[in-house]
Amino acid sequence: MSTRARILLVEDDRALVELLVYHLAREEYEIDSTADGEEALLRAREAAPDLVILDWMIEGVSGIEVCRRLRRTPETALVPIIMLTARGEEADRIRGLETGADDYVTKPFSPRELVARVGALLRRARPALAGEHLGYGDLEMDLVAHKVKRGGETVSLGPTEFRLLRHFLERPGRVFSRERLLDAVWGHDSDIELRTVDVHIRRLRKAINAGGRPDVIRTVRSAGYALDSDGAA
Repeated sequence: MSTRARILLVEDDRALVELLVYHLAREEYEIDSTADGEEALLRAREAAPDLVILDWMIEGVSGIEVCRRLRRTPETALVPIIMLTARGEEADRIRGLETGADDYVTKPFSPRELVARVGALLRRARPALAGEHLGYGDLEMDLVAHKVKRGGETVSLGPTEFRLLRHFLERPGRVFSRERLLDAVWGHDSDIELRTVDVHIRRLRKAINAGGRPDVIRTVRSAGYALDSDGAA
């Protein structure tokens, strides 16, 4: 499974899009771009990105409304969002941040600065991009040695459970539907049935919750699963 971050770029200035795609691709990010707000929401629902770069003034649905809807959707509620805008007034910046943006960049800006901000947000949201270890609470994963520990004790996982846990650890708190997990862990061309996801979630829970440890995998009714401290038994 690739650890390359997927970035959804929502911007209608073609020259700026080309410039940003060039600089982001140099950092080996995967970039999906669109100039339309409705299209951006559709793509985010189909496959949640790891980060969104969102222009305030875009075609169709405004950037502010796109940001608001992304925050209201479980699958994208925790996706980092950087807002781009020519609006430099303090009131506008505050409005963007209050709507749910994580960062705010006023045009014109340096592409290198934006790339640096992207990297900083991704390192906080997706630790796998910053090193060889993942962690959440007392859970630890060594990506090189292919080992998992909880509370310092080794946890034995099968290959599929390891990939599932890695996916959760890379994006803690985010809710994933069974379809999304199937695509991420088994692959887009998999013929595996959706209920197989539930089987492996149960196996993963049994392994990491052994000894009566608190459950850190939360079941979200009619939505899917998430890794967080409010897990359901």
